Amino acid sequence: MEIPYIVTPRKDTGLFNSKIAIWLFLASEVMLFGGFFSAYIFLRLGADFPWPERTLPVLPGLINTFVLIGSSVTVVFAWAALKMRQWGRFQIFMGITIACSGIFMGLKGIEYYVKFHHQALRLKDYAVVEGHLGYKVKDGVHVGHGDHPAESDFATDAKGSKIEENVINFEASSITFNSVRYERAWVEAMIARAAEKKATITLASKLELQSEPGKQVVFAAGRALDLELLDAIKRAHLAARANNAALRTENLREQWAKAKEANPGKRDWEFAENVVVDQAAITDRLMPEQASIAFNVEPATSFHFRPRDIQEAPDSGALRDGTALKGKLLESPMVFHYVDAIDFRHLVMKAEEKNISPEVAISNSWLLKENPSLKKIWDKQQVALAQLTKELASHGRVPTEKDKYRIGWQEMAYYATTPIDQVKITPGKYAMPKVKEDLKEEFFGPDYKVREAAHSFPHLSVPREEILFASKFAPAWNTYYAIYFTMTGLHGLHVIGGALVLAYYLFCGKKMYLSNPEWLANRVEVGGLFWHFVDLVWIFLFPILYLM
Repeated sequence: MEIPYIVTPRKDTGLFNSKIAIWLFLASEVMLFGGFFSAYIFLRLGADFPWPERTLPVLPGLINTFVLIGSSVTVVFAWAALKMRQWGRFQIFMGITIACSGIFMGLKGIEYYVKFHHQALRLKDYAVVEGHLGYKVKDGVHVGHGDHPAESDFATDAKGSKIEENVINFEASSITFNSVRYERAWVEAMIARAAEKKATITLASKLELQSEPGKQVVFAAGRALDLELLDAIKRAHLAARANNAALRTENLREQWAKAKEANPGKRDWEFAENVVVDQAAITDRLMPEQASIAFNVEPATSFHFRPRDIQEAPDSGALRDGTALKGKLLESPMVFHYVDAIDFRHLVMKAEEKNISPEVAISNSWLLKENPSLKKIWDKQQVALAQLTKELASHGRVPTEKDKYRIGWQEMAYYATTPIDQVKITPGKYAMPKVKEDLKEEFFGPDYKVREAAHSFPHLSVPREEILFASKFAPAWNTYYAIYFTMTGLHGLHVIGGALVLAYYLFCGKKMYLSNPEWLANRVEVGGLFWHFVDLVWIFLFPILYLM
């Protein structure tokens, strides 16, 4: 049976089936992205923190804009080639369209990679630090800021790879594992760490369990921690839980039967609260459960955990798998090997709410009081700001909040390499002085290796007690980045989906072309309409995220 109106248009609408369908689909897409754009506007206007402005690299975004515009043109040429029955030209133009989608996603992938490898930190006084964390490896040597010895010994993670210098150091004297939820990789890492420090992790007390009713399993106190031991205790615990649950269920059924006999004519809910398990009747058949397993660590040994894996307190810690630690929290600074930006706008906002002068609040911030290198850079910023203020005043303008309270990586590199008496703004540019970034830096951000020789970016060690919140430039950092990743990620999925459909027409459309070329042309036209919509969404996304 032939489906009507796949080639010829309907008389009532003048459209063939798939074109009606794509317009209905695009209407729903307009509502989806329209909701996103509206939400972005309202969240930006009502933000309770300084909204990031022009923080994304403009060049890759601009290139992607022209790439998508170009692909919208080539997909039309591909459709026109089919209408003129020129298969070869169709292949060329459709191939260019798909290649453009690959370029777009490649540049977007680079942008995401940079974001997920760039660290941001909000201090308790609301000053913000941005930069690149250092690494420690097993031999105790820093990576990324010279090869000087580490401040404390450090083990690699469970996979043996280097770890960023953002860890919680906890000296544990006892460890209590959840019998069911323990993370095997973490257990292995703890065993390896104890062996490295010549410490022992042993069972704190004797355990007498049962693998099945009447069959006892004994675990002697002092037995060394290993996964085989934990697995055996877990099996016994689960067997006991299953046995005991079955006994309670059986007994509860008996209690319900007795209660119904004793309360004829009553509905269940009227006497339900009086129906309970007869614990005495099943006590002798219950198997011992062991929900947690305590181990002693002798001597007390320091272990290292990523902040997201542990909730720490001065004398205790809790891992995400339910493991509990007893001991003491050691110094656990976050170490920036390259600070490439500082931002006081949020600090100033909070200070003004308390009627505190911004200058006083900034001068009393931990960043400037405890870090002379950053204080020198800030003093140079004030010299440049005074020049900029004077220059703008002659034109009836004033510096922006970003000019006054934020130092980006280009400015940071300029101030770090320029004596204070030589700091000058460029006449006629009405902007803070900065170094010129090369082409690579336009895509990947500051080139730390190239600028290391000039010490363009200072080193910074932040005590754990000064940290309010830390994150990569990921959705967790703030509302702006949550929206950025949501909107660009969803748009990227549309690009991938559209490219796959167009690729199907290119690589699998020959048979359709030979049998019914007009049908294929109609399909490519529908795919082209979707591709134009994808391009249009990006034309909106680019200015509001990259330029505003």
